[in-house]
Amino acid sequence: MITTSIFPGRYVQGANALDLLGEETKRLGQCPLVLADPYAIDHLKDQVIEPLNAFNPILEKFSGECSQAEIDRLLEIATAAGVDLIIGVGGGKTMDTAKAVAHALGRAVIIVPTIASTDAPCSALSVIYKQDGQFERYQLLPNNPDTVIVDTDLIAKAPVRFLAAGMGDALATWFEADSCRIRRAANMTGRLGTMTAYALAELCYETLMDYGRIAVTACEQEVVTPALEHVVEANTLLSGLGFESGGLAACHAIHNGLTVLEDTHAYWHGEKVTIGVLASLFLTDQNSFRIDEVYDFCLDVGLPVTLGDIGLDPVTDEKLERVSEAACAPGETIHNEPHDISPERVVWALKVADAEGRRRKALHHPMDRSADVVAA
Repeated sequence: MITTSIFPGRYVQGANALDLLGEETKRLGQCPLVLADPYAIDHLKDQVIEPLNAFNPILEKFSGECSQAEIDRLLEIATAAGVDLIIGVGGGKTMDTAKAVAHALGRAVIIVPTIASTDAPCSALSVIYKQDGQFERYQLLPNNPDTVIVDTDLIAKAPVRFLAAGMGDALATWFEADSCRIRRAANMTGRLGTMTAYALAELCYETLMDYGRIAVTACEQEVVTPALEHVVEANTLLSGLGFESGGLAACHAIHNGLTVLEDTHAYWHGEKVTIGVLASLFLTDQNSFRIDEVYDFCLDVGLPVTLGDIGLDPVTDEKLERVSEAACAPGETIHNEPHDISPERVVWALKVADAEGRRRKALHHPMDRSADVVAA
């Protein structure tokens, strides 16, 4: 039996961690291309570009979609300029694009997330979408990022919705890794996970339960507290290590299925993954304690608990069948579940998860922040 875990080369986290960008750049290259999303260019240019002035960086604005067309555009620019390092600054799709470009060039990559909304920063994986936002494929990369720099001062100043979405993505980590452990299904390397990977996935879940609610409060106040640091690490490092070295299962497959419906495209990756988590609770026969714990957590931190919370109200059986067929496509990670899986069962699970979410919202949960989720 051969087990495998993979990790980023270096992970740096803390308030004002961006001060180390120049030092980390010098370690890896001399002619960087900086791919930044519009927010980073408008608000963080001095913090990102000034430390790099000695390297004469090339600054490119991210188009908004991690598509093959965007990757090809950036490859042409980078090749013409002779860059030897890619630096991705922004959200999950910006980072995935930076990783894909660096791989195609055979160059190092530094990832600088400005929000803690996904576990993309640490992974050797890019999620490629079609130009219209539909999921297209996973691109497995041979290497994890060389350096990940997470400045929690930036994270604290971002809208709370991003932090919550990251917790939704991280919420899936342990459930999926545990399913892969039980099934003895492969992780993202194609091999079995290590006990380290499964332990980190469980620590990710425990961290969210212990610190998630008070981390949201810290983010609402735009301050960095130990709880916020713990949750940012869970969203970014623990979730990244857990999903990649532990494995994926139903939660992310259902997310991928949901992307076939245009109504969901305005919602964040982690928000749609949350619906996958809730559906998986019923698909995999979780006990009532776990169901209560997860629903209460989602309501507390402002994650969606109904299909209406991600734009599907009303939703027809025909649409749910499209979602479920895509989630159960050959090769999808839902087949890593140690349970009977079929499109019909996924439809049932989505309907029950939605009904249970509506029931619980009707009870007027005292810390319900779900209105933040549906705000554009």
